[in-house]
Amino acid sequence: MTSFAIKSLKHIGRALLYGITGGCAVLVVVFVLYLESRPDLKIWHTADLDTEFAAERSVRSFADYLVMEKRLFDQLDERVYSRVLPEDRGLVNRYHRGSLSNPDQWSPNWNRTFELTTDAPRAGVLLLHGMSDSPYSLRSFGLRLNTEGAWVIGLRLPGHGTAPSGLVRVRWEDMDAAVQLAMRHLHDKVGKGSLYIVGYSNGGALAVNYALSSLENSRLPPVDGLVLISPSIGVTSMAFMAKWQARLGRLLGLDKLAWNAILPEYDPFKYNSFAVNAGDQVYRLTTEIQARLKATGFAGKLNRFPKVLAFQSVVDATVSTSAVIEGMFAQLPARGHELVLFDINHVARAEQLFKKDPGPEIVALLGDEHLPFTVSLVTNESEESSEVVVRRKTPGSLKITELPLELKWPREIYSLSHVALPFSINDMLYGGSPSGGNPGIRLGNMELRGERGMLQIPAADMLRLRWNPFYTYMERRLLEFVRPVDP
Repeated sequence: MTSFAIKSLKHIGRALLYGITGGCAVLVVVFVLYLESRPDLKIWHTADLDTEFAAERSVRSFADYLVMEKRLFDQLDERVYSRVLPEDRGLVNRYHRGSLSNPDQWSPNWNRTFELTTDAPRAGVLLLHGMSDSPYSLRSFGLRLNTEGAWVIGLRLPGHGTAPSGLVRVRWEDMDAAVQLAMRHLHDKVGKGSLYIVGYSNGGALAVNYALSSLENSRLPPVDGLVLISPSIGVTSMAFMAKWQARLGRLLGLDKLAWNAILPEYDPFKYNSFAVNAGDQVYRLTTEIQARLKATGFAGKLNRFPKVLAFQSVVDATVSTSAVIEGMFAQLPARGHELVLFDINHVARAEQLFKKDPGPEIVALLGDEHLPFTVSLVTNESEESSEVVVRRKTPGSLKITELPLELKWPREIYSLSHVALPFSINDMLYGGSPSGGNPGIRLGNMELRGERGMLQIPAADMLRLRWNPFYTYMERRLLEFVRPVDP
């Protein structure tokens, strides 16, 4: 090759490099300008609530955690509620004391840690909510378990139940430390009684992480069983990029870049705004779990992993269903573990509209005789019937048994959603037909109609199912699994 050709190639390569670099710079600028065009941050996005629990604080007991939580909510009143601007004092702002969304209208305020006691506890159950959520999400299960003789703690995880700003700095290690405090307290209360953790979404990931820690650390109370609801065992790899958005925002002094979503706070028990850091922490925790599962498996300790009962929709826009299967269940030795999958509603005939049909994966799962866990599929009796049955396959077998549930798919619903599973149709906030006891806003059937692009509330939030038509089956299975017995 001549020197002229070599020089020409170098010039072309340099030009391509400059072009790609310039193009990337333009995309970054456009991206930043788009993010900065979103609504302005409010006091609940920026408030510094510095009395929140953190792993490095000198808090040695669950009682101390509750004392700190009391100070935190006093600070929330001082730094958020008392500073809400007049223009933000609307009927659907949870941080306005006169609002329909103000959580203090509920008694108790389910954003706080709750403890349901009993004179002679026969089991202890720790409830762990999801990211951006609150103890409200699992309250119904907690109340039911308590009537069965369980001592129940609904833990408010650090960063939650107060203001969305709490998610900007919280770390998964802080949540893990709070879980350990609660489990030690629960163990002290139930003595020789069995201990269970019910974890929803990110709470499910924290439950799995605690169970792994208890296998390695004899000072942690062991768990007898885990109930996981839409557990965050794996999330999209794009979550890894979240931290770079936040770092760019800090570098440029642009606070909005710390947020994936900046939305009105109309939900009394869940943040609508979502901090970039929250997604990053879920990613970090799930990565930690995958590494620990492999290491524990190599050490031969997974045969002592507690029994697992998990509930998962076959379509879930928040967590990866395949990660629940491949990332956890397939790695656990056969020990009575069970995965309950909620199928789509085949009568709705929506498969052709799906971006991805879950059918082939379900067929493959039910056709795999080597699975070390039981699979139960809640599905239509037939493609022409809205009646629902459970098709169940046990480990080492291809035989499928069928059990009718005496439940039906509602005509207008084509699938469950990530946020629907822990709520019944009668839930006072999220239910489709809420029962009494709700003093404020109801969000189960939020269907506002008008011109597109006018509302700050995303249309996706109004379309997303918020309650589970098969909640009664799920509650029955949970009670059978967490059945308190005399120690």
